[in-house]
Amino acid sequence: MQLIQNTPDLSAYLVADEVIDHEHPMVRETAARLARGASDSYAYVQSAYEFVRDAIPHSDDSGDPRVTWRASDVLTRRTGVCHAKAHALAALLRAEDIPAALCYQRLALDGGAGYGVHGLVAVRFRGAWHRQDPRGNKPGVDARFSLDGERLAWTPDPESSEVDYPVLYAEPHPVVLSVLKAATDRSQLGKTLPTAL
Repeated sequence: MQLIQNTPDLSAYLVADEVIDHEHPMVRETAARLARGASDSYAYVQSAYEFVRDAIPHSDDSGDPRVTWRASDVLTRRTGVCHAKAHALAALLRAEDIPAALCYQRLALDGGAGYGVHGLVAVRFRGAWHRQDPRGNKPGVDARFSLDGERLAWTPDPESSEVDYPVLYAEPHPVVLSVLKAATDRSQLGKTLPTAL
């Protein structure tokens, strides 16, 4: 699949904003700690990915009712759904001047209860974009960091009306962000997450 930037300006994928707030002390401290343990940019990107995937539980897996959406809050509270974890990873990458984009999939929900939009990150490295899934592993889910072919949690099935959206967003998709911001808890969020973009 050919990935498409929603803006041709690569610097847009380095910007700090209210969601990807990589100038926040918590993001800076976390990025600095991860960078100290990395031998080069590749090692940093992999370390940041594995930190978000493994050290911040997906709130559905852990049963945490809190909803986070701002990167610094995800890192502070150590919880978030896929979208929030993607925001945290994007912030950690941008904190070290590595372009990061947000991207999405439309996936069938467990039990055939409709569809949901799943959040991913794309990192710009070695002149190309590479999608990563920091959602967190569990039985049946084995996402891995990779610049040599995708190792995402799920591969959409077009015959089941699942979709890989090719657009790389410099900012969170407004439909996703508005639902995250409005949710009072994870239960409400589960009922209001968008089914498509």
